[in-house]
Amino acid sequence: MNQTTYTIHGKTIYKYQTPNLPRNPKLKDKAKALRKAGVLSEVLFWQQVQQKKFHSIDFDRQRIIGHYIVDFYIKSLSLVIEIDGESHDAKGAYDEKRQNYLQRLGLLVYRIEDKQVKQDIGLVMRQFEDFIVQSYANTPPYRAPLFKEGNNNAGNAHHSPSNLKGWQPTAGGVDKHA
Repeated sequence: MNQTTYTIHGKTIYKYQTPNLPRNPKLKDKAKALRKAGVLSEVLFWQQVQQKKFHSIDFDRQRIIGHYIVDFYIKSLSLVIEIDGESHDAKGAYDEKRQNYLQRLGLLVYRIEDKQVKQDIGLVMRQFEDFIVQSYANTPPYRAPLFKEGNNNAGNAHHSPSNLKGWQPTAGGVDKHA
């Protein structure tokens, strides 16, 4: 069974999917409204990635994860993409709490400045490609636990699901449970 999912710049990108993410169904209408509202930078990014235009990768827009709605989500990579605009400037503590929550679920969070998307979407997409290659290529992704008893390593860039006992990367990059 071929467990690799994509190839970017000749590099094999390994699948890393976090199973059973929590979802607050009460946010369904709000997520739908956000999709319709169409913030310019999000629309510009969506035009680049919708319908698997970006290396055949499937993106979700305004995805509910727990009690939060993230701008974009790649399920097959457990990757959240957030476009930070002016609304994020005043919400630093909220964004930090939200990012910590997402990372504890085993998700990687990639942030893009709103202004960058509007000024040079081509550069944004190349930098995003580079990030995916750096984070997922050639070796199955392994993310050290964000919080482990007696170990506070919250500064790590990559995180594995802290709630999954016995999690180990396999040769194909798909997690398994002991």
